[in-house]
Amino acid sequence: MAVSGQQRRPVVVLYERIADAIHEGTYPPGSTLPSEPRLAAELGVSRPALREALLLLQEDGLLSVRRGVGRTVNDRPPRRGYEHIQPLEELLSTGSPLLVRPLLRAVEEPTDFTTQHLLAPAGAELRFWESLLAGEGTAAALSHEWAAAEGVLDLVHPAFADALRAEPAPAGSMLAVLVGASRGVTLSGHSGVSATLLGQRRGEQLGRAAETPAVLVTQVVRVDDTPILAAKHMLPTGAPALPVLQSN
Repeated sequence: MAVSGQQRRPVVVLYERIADAIHEGTYPPGSTLPSEPRLAAELGVSRPALREALLLLQEDGLLSVRRGVGRTVNDRPPRRGYEHIQPLEELLSTGSPLLVRPLLRAVEEPTDFTTQHLLAPAGAELRFWESLLAGEGTAAALSHEWAAAEGVLDLVHPAFADALRAEPAPAGSMLAVLVGASRGVTLSGHSGVSATLLGQRRGEQLGRAAETPAVLVTQVVRVDDTPILAAKHMLPTGAPALPVLQSN
């Protein structure tokens, strides 16, 4: 796959820069953005590119145009959800991200799950991370994450491959490592949600009874059409609310 296929359009990068500034409070709810000439100068971009990004932000509900005032940040801009490829420790947080405690960092042969979702051939070696997500001393979720084989990652996302090979192993979830390594790389993903019970082993890891009801979230992240990460997240009853945005 050509490197050019991984590059995001400049207007998309600009959109994300402004959206991040809104969510981080640089432009708080109700505030008015600087004029187009000033904002373009501050961001170091052309006015046509800025205007296109601002229109997209307006369409997505982050900005409104008020006559005589200009573009203002909406009081309740949409919160980022799964389609924005946000790590689970951030999605479940109510303030600071949850603590990710590594339980296992290993290399595994494909399972039925990874064969299906990562298209991993027999005999492939896949990095596997098992992590416990906890906040305020309480276990909130158990995550199992697999990366595609190194040969696949070296071809379609070498920065992610390099990040996983780093010593010592990077902190946080595998998805957080992927997001951090993906400047200039377009990611897409989908998730499935189902109800289940924890079971004996997961119950012991989460400090809950085996028959505790739980939500099982499966997640696959791709670069173009190539799956590069697959995950299972187990959230027991009482875990923080999981925000999921839906769009058509």
